[in-house]
Amino acid sequence: MKTYSLASLGLRFRALVGLPLAGRPLRLSCASRVGSAPSAGPSVPARLSVLSTFIFTLALTFSSTAHAQWQTPTYTLLGGWNSIYLHGDATHATLDQLFAANPEIIEVWRWNPNPNQTQYQSSPLIPSAGTPEWSIWTRGQPTQSTLASLVGRSAYLVRCTGTVSNTYSLALAQKILPPGSTWVRNGANFFGFPSRLAGSYPTLSSYFATFPAAIAANSRIYKYVGGELGAANPVQVFSTATEPLDRTRAYWFEAPVVSNFYAPVEIAPSQLDGLHYGRTGALLKVILRNLSAAAVTITVAPTASSAVPTGQTPILGAVPLKLRTLNAATATYTETPIVSAFNQVVGPQSSVELSFTVDRAQMPGTSGALYASFLRFTDAGNLLDVSLPASAVVSSLAGLWIGDVSVSNVQSKAGGTGGTTTVRPFPLRVLLHVDDAGTARLLSQVFLGRLAPSPYAIGLCTRESALKQDDRANASRFSAVHLPPDTEIASGSGSVALGATLVRTVPLPFNASTNPFVHAYHPDHDNKDARFQPLGADPITGASAESPAVNRVLSFSFATTAPPNSSSIGWGSTVLGGTFSETVTGIHKAALTVSGTFELRRISEIGAITTN
Repeated sequence: MKTYSLASLGLRFRALVGLPLAGRPLRLSCASRVGSAPSAGPSVPARLSVLSTFIFTLALTFSSTAHAQWQTPTYTLLGGWNSIYLHGDATHATLDQLFAANPEIIEVWRWNPNPNQTQYQSSPLIPSAGTPEWSIWTRGQPTQSTLASLVGRSAYLVRCTGTVSNTYSLALAQKILPPGSTWVRNGANFFGFPSRLAGSYPTLSSYFATFPAAIAANSRIYKYVGGELGAANPVQVFSTATEPLDRTRAYWFEAPVVSNFYAPVEIAPSQLDGLHYGRTGALLKVILRNLSAAAVTITVAPTASSAVPTGQTPILGAVPLKLRTLNAATATYTETPIVSAFNQVVGPQSSVELSFTVDRAQMPGTSGALYASFLRFTDAGNLLDVSLPASAVVSSLAGLWIGDVSVSNVQSKAGGTGGTTTVRPFPLRVLLHVDDAGTARLLSQVFLGRLAPSPYAIGLCTRESALKQDDRANASRFSAVHLPPDTEIASGSGSVALGATLVRTVPLPFNASTNPFVHAYHPDHDNKDARFQPLGADPITGASAESPAVNRVLSFSFATTAPPNSSSIGWGSTVLGGTFSETVTGIHKAALTVSGTFELRRISEIGAITTN
C-alpha cells in the first residue's frame, strides 16, 4: 500500500475530479473499469479551482436507523448526467431493486467527501476500494460496482440513457433524516439543501443570505443540467439572485470557509436522528436557532408518513405528540396535543427550545407495534422545509413496578363522626409484577439479583433461596410490610393497562398470624379449644368460634393521563398511576372502605419471575 504527501494527494484529487493538471483537464472514465463501456465519468468542472494541498476532512454523514418515517420525493432526470440529493436513507433496498422500474438509469456515483487517504493505490482514477472519493454502481455489472445502497444526506450523480431532450421521473422512497452539512475549507462541497418543498423554490441569494460566503464572488457554484459531461454539463451558476435552489438537486460549491450551514434556521433535535421515543421514551426537545438578523415565524405541523415500502415495518399510525410549555404564572407545565399546525416566533439571532412528549394512551396495539410520522418545520419567508422524523413503539408493561398508595379517605364506623377525609395521607407500599403474558402479581417481597441456576442471570424472585448464594450481598430486596409474608396473588380480575382496573383480594384466614384478631397466647383468641386443639373454620364464613376471616379487596384503576399533581413524563411507559380503593370485610359487621391515589414506577423490564 502506497502513501502520499498532502501535495501529491491534492494533485490526485485534481486528476480524479477533472481539474487542470499539467495543462490538461482529466475526466473520470468508465472505461477505466475492466469490461465496462467508455463513459465520461462525473467530474467537477475544470474551472473549479482547488488547492493542491486539499485535505479530506468532511466525513460521510449518514445515519443508519431502524425507525421508519417515509417520504417518496420525485426526482426529474434528463438523459445524460444529473445530480440528486437524498434527504433520507434508502438502504432498505439494493440499487437494482430501487431502479427496477427505471431502466433508463444506467449508472449512479456517490461522492464520498472523506476518503481514507491510506486506501489510495496506484491510481485514484479507478473506481474501486482504492479510490474512495467515488462509489459507483453500474447496471448489470454487480462485481464491478462499489456502491451497494443509497445512504441519506448524500449527493449522487445519476447517468441516464438518451439525450438532454429526454425526461424521466424517479420516485424514491426514503427514511427522512434531520438535515446537516459540513463545509470544507478550499474544497469541493457537493451538497443539497432542505429548501421549500411546495411552490416555487427560493433563490440561492435569498437562501444563503445568512451565509454569504457560499455565494461570494470568489466562490463558484455548478449544477448538472443533463447531457454528456463537457463544457455544457455541469454549468456554472452566475446569477444567484435568479437561480432557484432545487431541494432535489445537488450542487458543487467552492467556498473558502468551514461551516455547518444547511438552512437559515437550524432545526436541532436533542437526538441526532430525530424524535424517536422507542418503547419507554417520554420527553424530547428541538432547538430552533435563527441565524438571521430579523425575527422568523416557524410553522410546525404534524405530517403523516407516506406508504411503507414492501418488506418494511408497518406503521400503525401517527405519533400522538404533545407540546409541553411552562406556565410561568403557576410554575406548572401544560401539555397540548399537536393535532394541527402552530406557529413559533424566533427572535433575530436567537434560539427557542420546544419540548415534545408522547401520549401513549393514544397508542393502542400489540407490544412492538410502530407509530411513525413527522413534525414539519416551514418558515414564513418560504425558504426552508424540514421534516423531523418521529416514532414511538407500543411498550409492553412487563416488569417490576414499585410505588405507593396515598390513602386519603377512610370510612369511619364510630358514632358521631362524619366525613372520610384523613388528616394527612397514609402511605402503603405496592409491589406489582407483570409477566410477559400480562399476568399481574401483587407481592409482599421481591428480590432483584443473580439467580441460582446457571448462567446466573440477573432476574427477579420472591424467595431469597432462589438467589445465587455467594452473590446475595449484591441483590436488592423490596418489601410491602402491610401484606402478609410470602404474598403472591395473581388471581383476580382486570389487568395492568391504561384505562383498566386491576382487582386483587388479599385473604387473612381466621388462623393467620397476621390476622388482627389472633393472639398466640390468649385463650380467647388463639383459635384452640379447652384441650388446646385447633378449631376448624366455618365452611361458609371461613371464621372460627374465636376469630373471623378478614379479606382485603384492593382495586387499582389506571388513569390514561397523569393527574395534575403528577408528572406526565413517562406516563404509560415507565410511570403508571390512578385511583385506589380497598374494601375490608371481617373487621366490622359492615364492610369498611378506604381510598386514595397511587403512583408506580417501573424499576425493571424483566418479565419472568421465580415464585415460591
